[in-house]
Amino acid sequence: MASQNDALPLTTGTDAMMALTSRFAATRRLSLDLVGTLSDADASAQSMPDASPAKWHLAHTTWFFETFVLRDHLPGYRLFDARYPYLFNSYYEAEGPRHARPQRGLLTRPSLDEICVWRAHVDAAVQSALPALPLAAQRLVTLGIHHEQQHQELLLTDVKHLFAQNPLGPAVWEKDAIANEVAQISAASADAGPMRWIKGAEGVVQIGHAGEVFAFDCELPQFSALLTPHALASRPVSNGEWQQFIDDGGYHTPSLWLSDGWAWVQGEDIDAPAYWDGGRQFTLSGWQDIDPAAPVTHISFYEADAFATWAGARLPTEIEWEAAAAALDPASGQQLDAAGPVHPVAAGDGDTDLQQMFGSVWEWTGSAYRPYPGFRAAPGAVGEYNGKFMSGQFVLRGGSCATPRGHCRASYRNFFYPHQRWQFTGVRLAKDL
Repeated sequence: MASQNDALPLTTGTDAMMALTSRFAATRRLSLDLVGTLSDADASAQSMPDASPAKWHLAHTTWFFETFVLRDHLPGYRLFDARYPYLFNSYYEAEGPRHARPQRGLLTRPSLDEICVWRAHVDAAVQSALPALPLAAQRLVTLGIHHEQQHQELLLTDVKHLFAQNPLGPAVWEKDAIANEVAQISAASADAGPMRWIKGAEGVVQIGHAGEVFAFDCELPQFSALLTPHALASRPVSNGEWQQFIDDGGYHTPSLWLSDGWAWVQGEDIDAPAYWDGGRQFTLSGWQDIDPAAPVTHISFYEADAFATWAGARLPTEIEWEAAAAALDPASGQQLDAAGPVHPVAAGDGDTDLQQMFGSVWEWTGSAYRPYPGFRAAPGAVGEYNGKFMSGQFVLRGGSCATPRGHCRASYRNFFYPHQRWQFTGVRLAKDL
């Protein structure tokens, strides 16, 4: 989750400082709101090694601010509890040994309440120190905000996975809350609208981040790329279209699948997207009927690629996707605005050529997560997150219904391993012209 210093905004000046302070407070508040309905037991459990307890997300993001901002830049600061760095460091080798990731669910202590007390302590210290902190520390606060926003999405998807393991099918939020979420999306419709093909950019395009606002280092540096004639689908693939794939034997036709994907399907006995059971799917509001018009979600790269082959299409490259999204508003679409039972809803038959490019579901691309030409990881411990994971993963673009609004941009690169699907992942088709 590192960033290049020259890609971060300067925070000098009263207005900039007030904006940074306000965004810090709002981000920290949202994380607490997301666990507002959880018991200490809910927040302490871990459902699989890829997921983390909700309490751990609250603690890890607090460790980030305490370690890289307060410890490193506030003279005389003393750690709230010297034992916590071992428990809540994630991947930072430079910060020393840490508790094993698959065993985070064994940390029944400290309690959720104790973590919240620690958060309040760190929040007060950051807000008090912020105006006098050096520019490097202010930039780390900006980085920490974006880091926490990533963990807010992970918290939601991890809690969803946890609750889905319970035979009772409990809801994190009640059904009327998800109805309100759907009602707030003006594009929601009983009809996904026809899928159309939108011609993409051709020739030389500029890819990657440029400018003075925040970006992660994996979005840098900007470079030129050549695009050949192609088209993108006007919207993501819907649940109804995915059901056609199932009905046509898509999960039982080896010719549609990559070799690794077919081995995964067979080994894991996969025959539908995650959380599907007949005509229902598990959501943050418990079991709900599947909306055939809504974007399909919780699919792996393997599934996305197999569907594209079945449909006579392919996955877009991340360069094609970014070139198409460059002129669109990244703050548009269905994204996370407040704590609640987020779930993708239908695009409807809108008047834009490309619908739901931002929000709703992360869209798998056919591009491996690798460095851009000239990439350099940021110095220090915070440079560890992105660069060292550029192996064996694929890029997703666009954000989801669980991505905090304001977090994404056209150049934003998310990445997961091809078998993973507990995130709100979907697919948009592409084809050559």
